[in-house]
Amino acid sequence: MEHLKIASDNYVAFTFFIGTMAMMAASVFFFFELNNTPQKWRTSVLVSGLITFIAAVHYYYMRGYNLETGDSPTFFRYVDWILTVPLMCVEFYLITKKAGAKIGLLWKLIFASLVMLVTGYIGEVLDENNSVMWGVLSGAAYFYIAYLVWFGEVSQLAQSAGPQVAKATKILAWFVLVGWAIYPLGYILGTPGGLFGITFVADPKDGEAAMDIVYNIADAINKIGFGLVIYALSRKED
Repeated sequence: MEHLKIASDNYVAFTFFIGTMAMMAASVFFFFELNNTPQKWRTSVLVSGLITFIAAVHYYYMRGYNLETGDSPTFFRYVDWILTVPLMCVEFYLITKKAGAKIGLLWKLIFASLVMLVTGYIGEVLDENNSVMWGVLSGAAYFYIAYLVWFGEVSQLAQSAGPQVAKATKILAWFVLVGWAIYPLGYILGTPGGLFGITFVADPKDGEAAMDIVYNIADAINKIGFGLVIYALSRKED
């Protein structure tokens, strides 16, 4: 259909397409490597494959939605994040479990990630006039997760789980600190007054486009990168 073709200057649709293919390829890789993965790391690699598979399905749908309507598929993006971001937090629990990680740590990570996402959605969609307030609340939950993986229980457990787990956890912590920080940038670009009342774009459509491109790039880097770190750990740690 003519209206579903990606124009050469449609960078938003292009990044949706690249995101779909990258997530799909990563999923196939992780699933096919399960049988070659040591038993104790199979759940972690499986979760990595589920994260990218869920994202691939959503990206395929979001690409079509964006091409058909020209709008940002914000609702469906948050549906994707509600499923995949908590799973990314689960990875921290799985790799530190042998060092004594308790189920309470898992629920802390999941709860904080849900608060981060729900408040972000409210600020982007339901209550844009108070986007700064909701952004601050979302940011507080994000920094709590960052604290847990850099200085809190996750970091402490990783140090006693062996050098390879400690190294992998540190790399994942950098993904949280740097890679996840791209999401607040997209929030700032896509909401009115997203940063201390400053509006970065005059046309809301331009803001949505910038937000989508930032989010698409961040998703590919973070979700696939997370999985590759877990995969590398499963090959180095006995």
